[in-house]
Amino acid sequence: MKKELSAQDLLRHIQQKIDSGDYNDSVHKITLITARDVIAKVLRTDFNY
Repeated sequence: MKKELSAQDLLRHIQQKIDSGDYNDSVHKITLITARDVIAKVLRTDFNY
């Protein structure tokens, strides 16, 4: 059975990858940063989190 992943867990995971340099190139880094920012914005605007 797979463990459920919360949005906060996902944000932490993405941030950890960015901080540790665990990405292929600068384009991948920008994609991770964009994903992080979009997820955080959705949580703030749609869920008041």
